[in-house]
Order: sequence, then structure tokens, then C-alpha cells
Amino acid sequence: MKTTYFFRHLTNTCIVILLMTFTINAQENFSRFSGKVVDGKTNKALEAVSLNVNETNVSTITNSEGEFVLKISKEYLDSKVIISLLGYNTRVVPLSELSNKDNKIELYRAVTELSEVNISAFKNAEGLVRKVFDEKSKNHHNESVYMTAFYRETIKRRNRNVSLTEAVVNILKYPNRSSVRDAISLNKARKSTDYKRLDTVSVKLQGGPFSAIYLDIMKYPEYIFTDATIGSYNFSFDAPSNINNRNVYVVNFSPKNNALNYSYNGKLFIDVESLALVSADYALDLSNKNKSKNLLVKKKPSNVIVYPLEANYKVNYKERGGKWYYSYSNLFLEFKVNKKREIFNKVYSLSSEMAVTDWEINSTDRKIKSKDKLRPSVIITDAISGFSDPDFWGKYNLIEPDKSIESAIEKIKKNIEKQKQKEESKANGIP
Repeated sequence: MKTTYFFRHLTNTCIVILLMTFTINAQENFSRFSGKVVDGKTNKALEAVSLNVNETNVSTITNSEGEFVLKISKEYLDSKVIISLLGYNTRVVPLSELSNKDNKIELYRAVTELSEVNISAFKNAEGLVRKVFDEKSKNHHNESVYMTAFYRETIKRRNRNVSLTEAVVNILKYPNRSSVRDAISLNKARKSTDYKRLDTVSVKLQGGPFSAIYLDIMKYPEYIFTDATIGSYNFSFDAPSNINNRNVYVVNFSPKNNALNYSYNGKLFIDVESLALVSADYALDLSNKNKSKNLLVKKKPSNVIVYPLEANYKVNYKERGGKWYYSYSNLFLEFKVNKKREIFNKVYSLSSEMAVTDWEINSTDRKIKSKDKLRPSVIITDAISGFSDPDFWGKYNLIEPDKSIESAIEKIKKNIEKQKQKEESKANGIP
């Protein structure tokens, strides 16, 4: 068996390609609310909408089809939920007004007007971006934070799911000013891979939740902007926006020339009042095919060439008590695998996302034991049996699966049930 490691420059994680020859009960101390968030004018489903229980750190996020499930301890049932998305007016809804299921929540686009005075406070957009990174200690947490997060990783060959990994993880997040890297441990996880759909190639992401946490560019700016590289980008102001009823600067960035080996194009969303980074959307520049060939590869068989087609990244932050905290991140990679002496190339896509669902200041100096720490090189594998348990996640908030993932989970459950029946028949002496 041969193994290929794809190195993803930005997050220091790897995709692993293998060339192969094929021969708990749910807790009852919480309430569950589910529904869909849509654009109030077009009725279009809204992805990545944040739902946060007021005056707590409990939150979740909508999936690609606008759907959500929010699990809340019964002690907070008199609270309100804050529903926010970049570019939309924030809504605040009492939980008492929500049904347990089939809620439809409408958001409307915000109209933002910033005077020329606001923007002219900075000589240029680059000056604003430099100030954001220079003042990160003022705007972002200066103490360690203990987080609970939901992580999902999917791998597809064209449009068919071939691998699904889900996990609830604990994160010990150190201050941005600290050189200590964040620590992650598994709380519970489940995984299933249908290798038959991959023909002779198996694809895995090395790094697991670290592939998402390293997208926190306020903690890890070296993966995108450093003092040495920031001058190699063009920055320009775009139309301003709004999130959670706060005005936001929008700054576009793109490489000036070919001075950098790896460069990015994207947008930065910056809070007008605090100059804190609210969100970043960006992509690896893959315009030069020869230069990007095997760009993500760390190690591979000699008869395989990999062409990355897309590499997109996103990170969001939330404000609480005047400080901004890592909240959500995702990546999407698409690449073409060309194996010598094969007529058709194979196209694979990989998505990884992580949403913080609860957190607290680490005032008691909680630690993650060395034996429980995941390594940044980890490949998440866990008990497949979790998919047969409808209450596997219990009280934990998660990102609702979209329909393609739901379909994959149902097929996994059916395969598990068939396997159990075969094992029972074999144990009973039935051929």
C-alpha cells in the first residue's frame, strides 16, 4: 500500500491519499429547537447564520440549507436567542416564542451608510489592516479559553460522499499574544468511509480539527499575513456592511505580483468601532497551473499528479464583553488526481468545518492531559457504531447535516444494521 500526503500550506495539515487494491442515551435536562433561517425577501435559505443564547456562550450555526438545531439547558428557557449574519439585520427572539421544530426565521438585509469621514480616518486600506493586526491584543482575549466545538469533515468523489467524520472536541485556546499553540482533545466522535467508491484511491485529511483551528488568523497570522508579506498585497475598500447591528468595513485584498510563492485573494470584515476582525473569506491563488501542481502534496507515489482546483477558507469571530473570540471556520478543497496510464482523471472535494458551541474563560486553569491531546498530524478515526445511535450527540449542539450528508448517514446506518444481522445469523449458525 502506498501513501500520498498532501500538504496544505495555509493550515499545515495534510490530505492523505492511499493507493489501494480492493480484494448512549440522550440527556433529558435540555430542550431542543429546530428550524430554518431564510432571507425575508427572497425566501432563500441562509447558510452560516449564528444563533446565540443571550448572555451565555451557547451557540450554533445553520448548515448550507439554512437549517439548525439548538439544544439549550432548561435553566435558560426564559432567555432570548440572537440570530445574526453578515449583511443582515440581527433578530432577537424569545425562546418562549419558538416551537420545538419547524421554526422559520426571516432575516432582512441591512442598509449600511458610512460617511466618507469614517473611511478617510485611514490613509489607505492597508493602513487599516495593519492596525487590526497591531491591536489584536486589545480586541481579542488575553486569557486562555476552554471551548466545546463541533467538527465535521466530509470527502466526496465528484458529488458522492465517500467519507464522513463528526466529532465534539474540547479546545484549550491560548491568548493570541502567546506563542503556545492551542490544544485539542476528542470528546466523542464517529466516522465512516466507503472505500469502494474511491476505486483505487483513498483520501483522508491529516490534521482533523487543527485544519479548522489554524484558520484563526488572529492567533496564527503567519499563515496569511506577516510583516514581511503584507506589503506584497493590494488592499482596497469595498462597500461597507453590517453584522449583529454593528457597522463593518469591508477590505478586498489580492497579490500585487508574483513575489510570493503562495498568495491569497479575499475579503476582510472589520468592526468599525473596535477595529477588530469580524470575519475573513479568502482563497489560495491557483491561477498558475504549473506552479500549483502538487502544491498540496507532501509525499505521494511517483505515478500520481495532483492539481488543486479550489482552496477556499473562512473564519468568523464573535464579540462578548468587549472582546472578540474565535467562533467558526471552514475550508473547502477541490483537486484533480491524475494517475499515469489511466484515461480519466478523478476529482475529489474535501470540506472541513468547526463551530464553537460553548466556551468559558479558563479561570480554574483547566488543562488537557498530554495523553488526551490530539496531534496536529492526527487522522480522526473512531467507532463506526456511533452512526447507529439516533441519540449519539445527546445534549451537544452541532451543525445540522445537509441533505447529502443526511443521506450518507442513513446509508451508513442501514449498512451497520445489515452487518449486525449477518453477525447475529453467523453466531446462531444460520448460513
